[in-house]
Amino acid sequence: MANVILVDEKDTPIGAREKLEAHKKKLLHRAFSVFIFNDKNELLLQRRAISKYHSGGLWTNTVCSHPAPGEDTISAAHRRLVEEMGFDTEVKEIFTFSYKHEFDNGITENEFDHVIVGRYNNDPISNPEEVEEWKWATKEEVTSDIKENPDKYTYWFKIAFPKVAL
Repeated sequence: MANVILVDEKDTPIGAREKLEAHKKKLLHRAFSVFIFNDKNELLLQRRAISKYHSGGLWTNTVCSHPAPGEDTISAAHRRLVEEMGFDTEVKEIFTFSYKHEFDNGITENEFDHVIVGRYNNDPISNPEEVEEWKWATKEEVTSDIKENPDKYTYWFKIAFPKVAL
């Protein structure tokens, strides 16, 4: 597995660690969450591949991942858009937040998350190793479904989406 960037509470890099080890040891690390909208203001959601070591089969934002050591978050967002969804588009960072969440399998997400947005008007060609399925949905549809089915969505998505959906 790849290395992630360890950070302090102000997102200052303090080292690097193998990704699974960082998650097992609950180490704060840098991440990013990409939200892609089309011109109808629909959000491109993905359902994470069931084989993922945490949150498999859950719905989430377009792409979520970690920049590699020495890689900035915008470059990493472009890389992962291509790897997971088969396209690239212009993106920009709009805010950051930190969260910590322990999963039942002994993994902990302890992330300083950069939220990135962009626009794209075609359907993706998703990578089945990363994405179980995808869909376009309005902000209202997503908000309603999160209220009715909160367990179908990733922990970080439920934190970031209300701020992105404003």
